[in-house]
Amino acid sequence: MVPVRLVGPRLAIREYHHTPGDVDALHALFGDPEVTRYLPFGPRDRETCADQIALYLEEAMAEERDTYRLAVIRRADADDPADAAPVAHASLTLGAYRSATLGYVLCRDVWGLGYAGEIVALLCDLAFGSLGVHRLAARVDVDNAASARVLTKRGFRLEGRIRHDLLKDGVWSDSYLYSLLADEWPQTGR
Repeated sequence: MVPVRLVGPRLAIREYHHTPGDVDALHALFGDPEVTRYLPFGPRDRETCADQIALYLEEAMAEERDTYRLAVIRRADADDPADAAPVAHASLTLGAYRSATLGYVLCRDVWGLGYAGEIVALLCDLAFGSLGVHRLAARVDVDNAASARVLTKRGFRLEGRIRHDLLKDGVWSDSYLYSLLADEWPQTGR
């Protein structure tokens, strides 16, 4: 395993640790009905979140890693970022033909602080840099205007609407598909 550690102006992205603090932080995210409103699953209990972290660590140990599910922390929260409690979750999943899909979920108490844009920028740097991705995509629920703005601000282009993309609690919802190509991503001056 080559641990991921990405550092931005205010945030750092690291691997999860199977510790009570990281499990509690993931549960604060995935257990909150408002946070999971646009996710493909409903609120999860603490035990399920602990199982998720075990899965994330197993994926990180894969010989040919294609899934990155990572903890996002505020750099100011601790001298040692490994000890800081995550405030968000970031994901990057590699696909065929040098493509990948990114995702992010933030705790409600950090909404509106610009963290989502910083997370997207760090994931783009990882994808287009060391991972050699050519095309990065993101799906956004059509009602999630805040996330659509984040992606657009970072240079992602709307490709279209995917009808009945998700069935959750017996209700179908649509998604917008956004993408960004490697040659569209600025390397400096973001």
